[in-house]
Amino acid sequence: MESFYKKLQLRWSDLDPNFHVRHSVYYDWGAMVRTEFLFAVGLTPSFMVKNHMGPVLFHEEAHFRRELKFGDEITMNAELVGSKRDYSRFVISHKIMRGEEFCAEVKVMGAWIDTQKRKLTVPNKEASEMLAKLPQGENFEWV
Repeated sequence: MESFYKKLQLRWSDLDPNFHVRHSVYYDWGAMVRTEFLFAVGLTPSFMVKNHMGPVLFHEEAHFRRELKFGDEITMNAELVGSKRDYSRFVISHKIMRGEEFCAEVKVMGAWIDTQKRKLTVPNKEASEMLAKLPQGENFEWV
């Protein structure tokens, strides 16, 4: 996969009293786009249930650059910007754009959990092959 972008739909309920997008919406968009990003390479809910694995986040942060308002046409991307070589840990970046204008970034750091043992795990071979297909950011680094 070369790149991953999703067009976002702004809803009236996404706005705060100042009539711009409230801060927590950015995190919700990141979760939605990140999930679809994983689904696109085969890491679907059914695959994760069958393989007793799921993503967990350790850290999530947003940097706001430009105000987003109702009526703006925006997109959000997802790209892998860091990973351990065994894909047990990851860093994913999401950039929010209004046309060519960079408006915000949401970045998450996480890992994979064995949903039966409730402990961190290394993805199996099949999952690792899927994760290797995720688009990598320009500044990708092995950590």
